[in-house]
Amino acid sequence: MNQPIKTFQEAPPNGSSQTAKPRSRRRLVLISIVVLLVLAGIVWKTRQEGAPQQAAGGRNSGPMSIVPDVVGKGDIGININALGTVTSLATVTIRTQISGYLQKIDFTEGNEVKKGDLLAEIDPRPYEAALAQAKGQLARDEAMLKGAQVDLARYQGLAAQNAVPHQTLDTQVALVGQDQGTVEADRAAVKSAEVNLQYCRIVSPLDGRVGLRQVDQGNYVTPGDANGLVVITQLQPISVLFTVPEDNLQAISKRTQAGAILPATALDRTGTSKIADGSLQSFDSQIDPTTGTIKLRAQFPNEDRLLYPNQFVNIRLLLDTHKDVTTVSTAGIQRGAPGTFVYVVNAADSTVAVRPVKLGVTDGDRVEILSGLTPGERIVIDGADKLRDGAKIIIRSETTPAPNAAPPAEPDKAGGSGKKRRSEGGQKQ
Repeated sequence: MNQPIKTFQEAPPNGSSQTAKPRSRRRLVLISIVVLLVLAGIVWKTRQEGAPQQAAGGRNSGPMSIVPDVVGKGDIGININALGTVTSLATVTIRTQISGYLQKIDFTEGNEVKKGDLLAEIDPRPYEAALAQAKGQLARDEAMLKGAQVDLARYQGLAAQNAVPHQTLDTQVALVGQDQGTVEADRAAVKSAEVNLQYCRIVSPLDGRVGLRQVDQGNYVTPGDANGLVVITQLQPISVLFTVPEDNLQAISKRTQAGAILPATALDRTGTSKIADGSLQSFDSQIDPTTGTIKLRAQFPNEDRLLYPNQFVNIRLLLDTHKDVTTVSTAGIQRGAPGTFVYVVNAADSTVAVRPVKLGVTDGDRVEILSGLTPGERIVIDGADKLRDGAKIIIRSETTPAPNAAPPAEPDKAGGSGKKRRSEGGQKQ
């Protein structure tokens, strides 16, 4: 009787321990979910409270500091920009026309030479001898011609009297013609020898700059030498070859056919510093089908020798000029939902107004205004990032810092800043 009762009392504790474990797990899960929900609510409430404060701060912010610019009126150019290569109008490789020993070099590398200046001399003695020989041959043949002409005159007189047969007269006429041909050939030989003798003196065929010499004095030179003696490059005037899209050809051709001289400006690689001024000379006779461009040539006086062959430059070709138009700074042009617009300054109530504008051509930092503005009005060119229509503004100059900017530290007499001086004073106290 006691054993069944003992068994019945031990069973319930085992069953309750097994059911208690799932209940404790569910309790922990519920507690975790509640904690996460509370944290999420706190974060959401914090953000909701911060957003109105920020919005209220934005609405209650003070006037914006801006820099205005006055709408002007003047001329603005239509320019075509391109990349060009400086090219000499004449580059000549000086070669010898005859063979001989290079007796003298009469130029300095890198110097400027004029047309006709002596560059080098070849030993002239063989050619002087050849000229003397040709002259001697000419003198002998001229004497033979005179003798034949005297005999011809005699035979003509005798033939008129039937004293000699006509066959003798005809033979003498042919002999005189033969001697005349020999004399002409001798005269040509004399001229050839004179030309060869002149070739012993090598002179510059143009004005330009001589490069580095390719052969030294004392060498035997021939017309077949590949490198020649020296290269002369014309630097004044000089040209620049550049290409423009084929779409610009009609406008350029129309201006040149009307007799207009299109100014061209050579700029450095950065496109900011001007090197030289020139004008458009001509353009190619056909368009390059692979690139859709056409090649043009501009000529520059190059008096300062700032342009050098094979130098890369930026070319600004002035196609036309719009005179007496409304212009503003490109810094004032804004783009957004209204399209292209500007902020116009209202001086009466120190506010700005959005004004849509229509733009024309741009020249550097100035742009043409076709409609929307009148000369004399003021627009915002700095500080327009946070502006809106009707916003309050404070006008400042370009050199005045914005109100929110930290003021620079004032240096003390010892060269340090005021902040440092105050900290040092606090340490002393």
